[in-house]
Amino acid sequence: MKATLAIILSFAFVATCSAQESQLNLKDFAQQYFDKMTATQAPTASEKEIEAYLALLTDDVGHSHLPWVTDDSRQPNGKALKRKGMMFYLGAHTNYSAELLDVFVFNSSAIAIRYKNYAKGIHPETKRPIEYSQTMMEVLEIEDDKVAVIRKYHE
Repeated sequence: MKATLAIILSFAFVATCSAQESQLNLKDFAQQYFDKMTATQAPTASEKEIEAYLALLTDDVGHSHLPWVTDDSRQPNGKALKRKGMMFYLGAHTNYSAELLDVFVFNSSAIAIRYKNYAKGIHPETKRPIEYSQTMMEVLEIEDDKVAVIRKYHE
């Protein structure tokens, strides 16, 4: 009986250790997310950069970008909608830079990144010049090692 209990406890310990080892390092993930997200904004960005960024998201990702997009509900085609929007703006920038300012980790379920960016280019719809610099905060809800909800805020 004691041997059986010891074996069961050993398996439980190994399973717990394995689960802890496979947990996503959210600080590293935040840096990876920032790098891939900002790569999509570069003047030389292509569909390849967009797909690398989208690989970090769940298929049903929810997204808000106040004040323009206020509904962050998760939709079955959330990633496809994000792809469509990103493809529309692809190549709009002639100049882009970003600096990661802060990373905040909230247990194993959320991270926030604060960054400053600068962009210059031509708006794809209006064909008018655009230029802006802003400080942003993105709060990212994590599920199964992927971003499930994105909430963007301007400072």
